[in-house]
Amino acid sequence: MAPWRDDLYRYAFWLCRDPHLADDVVQEAMLRAYRSLDGLKDETLVKPWLLTIVRREHARVYERKRLETRDIDDLSAADAALLATSDDPDVDDMRRAIFELADDYREPLVLQVLMGMSTAEIAVALGLNQGAVLTRLHRARKKLVERFSAELGIVEE
Repeated sequence: MAPWRDDLYRYAFWLCRDPHLADDVVQEAMLRAYRSLDGLKDETLVKPWLLTIVRREHARVYERKRLETRDIDDLSAADAALLATSDDPDVDDMRRAIFELADDYREPLVLQVLMGMSTAEIAVALGLNQGAVLTRLHRARKKLVERFSAELGIVEE
């Protein structure tokens, strides 16, 4: 499970936007995965299985208590490094726009773009059918296009 820890952390960070909480979520997810390792039937599905556990563990955090939120603009330099910030303002604008997407749209987009997962893998990880994943990916991209088109003054026909 250790080879996937960095990917799990990145995914958890994108979900919760808090490095300390992401660490906690991944640690709990790894413990749950270790305890349930006997239940994994197909070793080729380890990564989607682990991502599903991370996603569910993240949801459990919010079921238990309401946590303090942080504004993305208030990230420290150390936190910003986790987002792979660059000197390119366009890249920073895109990251900000992705963070502002609703979870239903941001999650599959991050899984596809950042984690390199196929729509079939995303469907398994999120417990959706592949059509729903494709719809959410389309809507996420459409929202990003609409946002940047409006900012640039581009009129869609």
